[in-house]
Amino acid sequence: MSMPPMPADESVSARIRRRLVEARRRFHANDNIAAFIEEGELEALLDEVEGKFKGVLDSLVIDTDSDHNTQETARRVAKMYLTEVFRGRFVEPPPVTEFPNAEFLNELMIVGPITVRSACSHHFCPIMGRLWIGLMPNEHSNLIGLSKYSRLAEWVMSRPQIQEEAIAQMATLLMDKVRPDGLAVVMEADHFCMHWRGVKDNDTKMINSVMRGSFLKDHTLRAEFLALLKLSM
Repeated sequence: MSMPPMPADESVSARIRRRLVEARRRFHANDNIAAFIEEGELEALLDEVEGKFKGVLDSLVIDTDSDHNTQETARRVAKMYLTEVFRGRFVEPPPVTEFPNAEFLNELMIVGPITVRSACSHHFCPIMGRLWIGLMPNEHSNLIGLSKYSRLAEWVMSRPQIQEEAIAQMATLLMDKVRPDGLAVVMEADHFCMHWRGVKDNDTKMINSVMRGSFLKDHTLRAEFLALLKLSM
């Protein structure tokens, strides 16, 4: 069955949204929607977001015509969201070469701390933190380069979200790519929605973890991982 023609005046965001709805795909703030963005549309979306944010500045009663500091702010903010801060929503995952575990490595591996930057989906305030990854490989596991953990973390974290869901996404991604016996992810972060607004508490951090496979079942392995983690925190 042929698709109905797109309205001539349909915005690029409406086109992308329509594809997602028709495919019955979720598009929450922390979802990646790159597969539904066609060539040239990201540039058009940048123009659209710029126009919408110019409207936000107008509603905040900011004179962007005569204020030299805000004349290009709408464009800068649009570019920041689409190509930097929320880039993980709009681009495909980074290429990751996977190698077989030729030496049958089966000892605990820890990667970190990896510096991560995200944003709270409640207020779009920064989340700045560190991430540690523990892996228990088996003979069927894939091995990936050390830098690839950082690249994958950046791709997952560059979306508006909450910390608990972010590391769960990271764990699922690594379980799929590495296929270890067990995986542990721990994140410690500052939340500027607490520092900058609301309670304005500058000292509180959030630490949470996700354990999969042998890290969940073997308390000795989990204790070893957490003990080694304390040495780098």
